[in-house]
Amino acid sequence: MDYNALAQLLFPDVTETPEDIAARFPDRQLPDNACVTRIGPSPTGFVHLGNLYNAIIGERLAHQSNGTFYLRIEDTDNKREVEGAVETVINAMEYFGVHFDEGATADGDNGNYGPYRQRQRKAIYHVFAKLLTEKGLAYPCFMTAEELEAIREQQTANKENPGVYGKYAKCRDLTLDEIKANIDAGKEWVLRYRGVETDEYISAPDAVRGELKMPRNNMDFVLLKSDGIPTYHFAHVIDDHFMHSTHVIRGEEWISSLPMHVELFSVLGWKMPIYCHTATLMKIDEETGGKRKLSKRKDPELALSYYQQEGISKDAVWEFLLTILNSNYEEWRLANLEADYHDFPYSLEKMSVSGALVDIDKLRDISKNVICRMTAEKVKESWLEWCEEYNAEYAELIKKYPERTVAALNVGRGGAKPRRDIETWKQACNFMSFYYDETFKVTEDMPEECDEAAVKEFFGKYIASYDHSDDSNTWFGKVKAITEEMGFAVKPKDYKKNPEQFKGSIVHITNMLRIALTGHANAPDIWEVSHVLGEEITRRRLQAFA
Repeated sequence: MDYNALAQLLFPDVTETPEDIAARFPDRQLPDNACVTRIGPSPTGFVHLGNLYNAIIGERLAHQSNGTFYLRIEDTDNKREVEGAVETVINAMEYFGVHFDEGATADGDNGNYGPYRQRQRKAIYHVFAKLLTEKGLAYPCFMTAEELEAIREQQTANKENPGVYGKYAKCRDLTLDEIKANIDAGKEWVLRYRGVETDEYISAPDAVRGELKMPRNNMDFVLLKSDGIPTYHFAHVIDDHFMHSTHVIRGEEWISSLPMHVELFSVLGWKMPIYCHTATLMKIDEETGGKRKLSKRKDPELALSYYQQEGISKDAVWEFLLTILNSNYEEWRLANLEADYHDFPYSLEKMSVSGALVDIDKLRDISKNVICRMTAEKVKESWLEWCEEYNAEYAELIKKYPERTVAALNVGRGGAKPRRDIETWKQACNFMSFYYDETFKVTEDMPEECDEAAVKEFFGKYIASYDHSDDSNTWFGKVKAITEEMGFAVKPKDYKKNPEQFKGSIVHITNMLRIALTGHANAPDIWEVSHVLGEEITRRRLQAFA
């Protein structure tokens, strides 16, 4: 076979050389040991938690080492592409605070190593497809979908490994004349790599899992599809070489493909990046109690849009993922309560190789901790930002009552044990509703220990003695006096010890106040709440029960 003639037949328009491509993408000028990382999502319109999980790893590796983190759109599967999906990816990453130094943007590219959309790099791939053909390492395959399906059925029946290799690679030994005839007849073809039948093993370092040893590739895998666009395997090797990626972060489902990638790096004479195969995101199955992979169909929490719509703080999502990514994050956080999570020294060595467990209850608990450590002003800004997209009513209330909102958010904030009332921006709308007359509702009944007569008596006495200028101690002294006067126990333990001697305890009295002012028995400090609401609103709400 004249492989140069074959290469010219298949790629008559390719005039650039590998040297031309190399000159176009020179080495990056970065400090020693700087990492160059990327994420390469497919533009399917579905951005999932795994995208963010791997993005955080890449972002941390690059930015902790003064390196470069970039976005590459892997759009080689045209059938799955959804209009506007690139913007969806970019907006999701921006929402969660993942910042790229270069790469694809909504309206083009930013950087010197583009194009950053793989379909736009077709000419680059063809240079190396031609090179492999010239070396006798690639050939055109004219097998139809029906022929490939027949091979799969035969291999299944024989309990053989599926794929095109050895005797199943029916087009690998076609003559040049036969290839010409097929092309002239208009038959579609793909370009396959010519695998080697061998018992050799390959070894590749993995920064998460250690050395990976696997059988060397023997498959005649596809390099270019029939439309001339590369498969992931071919595009990944070429792009990560010329974009000078130092680390390739991807899910463990790609481990089985590693021999193909090692093979291509080897035959092209290029240094391999360091692979980082991350653990699969898992959850506890409610039915079986066992772990299972997160499912796009079953689990809404797989989609990043879930966290946006629920109003889970992006800072909480980061901290939650860091607890999954590094086993020592929670210990670091406890020792550095006020530190920015970006200060955490992320390390690949601290990553787990077993399934990463996504526990939404734990995430919501982390979210409470994150929000309770924020300033009231930061909470207001973040809540307003979410409401402007997802809850117009509350966005208007926050803007109408900015000072009251900040004062309300300051109730119980600060100190050694700040209140943890807010877990999501969505839930904040419910929790904060009593601070605005427009959304205030009484949703709980008065304590059963307080009948209608007791309710009227208490609120009559309370309003008569109420002075909005009282400090907290004076105010509580008046509450205790009314409690005792009405035959309720001032000390809850006295009521618990001798319930027959009292109508109830001061807990029931203060719960009446909480329900009158907030609509709920479980609410922040009553004196503080009344001073956030102001005297006019406070008196009006109390009067409704007198």
